[in-house]
Amino acid sequence: MISADWGPLLEQVVEKLEQDRAAGNRDSRRLFHGRGRRWPGLEQVCVDSFHPAMLVTFFEPHESEEALCQALWALAGPHGYRGVAAQRRYQQGAPVEWPCGLPVAEPVARRGELAFPLTFARQNVGFFLDIEPGRQWLEQQVREQLAAGADLKMLNLFAFTCAFSVVARACGELKVVNVDLNGGVLKRGRQNHAFNDLPQKGIQFLKMDALREFDRFDRRGPFQLAVVDPPTRQKGRFDVNEHYAELLPLLPACLADEADLLLVMNSPGHSEQLFREMIERADARYEIVRRLPQNPDFPDRDPDAALKMLHVRFRR
Repeated sequence: MISADWGPLLEQVVEKLEQDRAAGNRDSRRLFHGRGRRWPGLEQVCVDSFHPAMLVTFFEPHESEEALCQALWALAGPHGYRGVAAQRRYQQGAPVEWPCGLPVAEPVARRGELAFPLTFARQNVGFFLDIEPGRQWLEQQVREQLAAGADLKMLNLFAFTCAFSVVARACGELKVVNVDLNGGVLKRGRQNHAFNDLPQKGIQFLKMDALREFDRFDRRGPFQLAVVDPPTRQKGRFDVNEHYAELLPLLPACLADEADLLLVMNSPGHSEQLFREMIERADARYEIVRRLPQNPDFPDRDPDAALKMLHVRFRR
């Protein structure tokens, strides 16, 4: 049982709630990121805003968890929140309860005009906040290429609930191939498009293994854009330690002669340099343009342990 001083956490939450009030912002964001190891004793706690729901996640048991929830509720109530949910990842099934306020029956993640229904009953609620710089990068790429008259096709590997596809389609008309092994999350991806009233013509949802069934979707290209955002470890299916390096040399077969890729590494055990070397070894035609900036809501003591998002350009 960890004994924690909640003071630094509450200070961060107050600061961000006041920022949002001043800006009239209701976009979802992380209010406190303990996993970045910037606050000793609070490494296993995170707080997220999915207004009007606030979600606190405990990765290990802490003393006075209920007291923290009460303190967060005292801060959240005046800002229009309806309830504080607590998810305990250290318990089997990562159960969620609502210790303060009222349960929000249909929580959503908000991003500007877009909204993504969430499922608090699952460990991953359905929308990752940390990869927002990648979504902004994709918006810019889609808008620039559509403005240039491109007949644009995008490959979204390990699509999860297809947030990248939603963001891209909201920018204009293009074709997207979403690939994920989990049919359930792809169904939610289709629902995410419908929830935002986005036409699904040209948007495909393929339940496939991105690595082992590559030859089943590579002919749907050529793709001018690709997003590759794999889980660190998917039991029995994908492990970044061995499979990422196998996937990267395959991708050029389905890419256009010129293509832009967002390659993501979510493993704290892989440094940026190791990731770069993996990409460079995979194909000499990959050019690493830059690492995207971290989401400022996710400060990390060690940049190499943080989420790594690399813009990579391919030229045949």
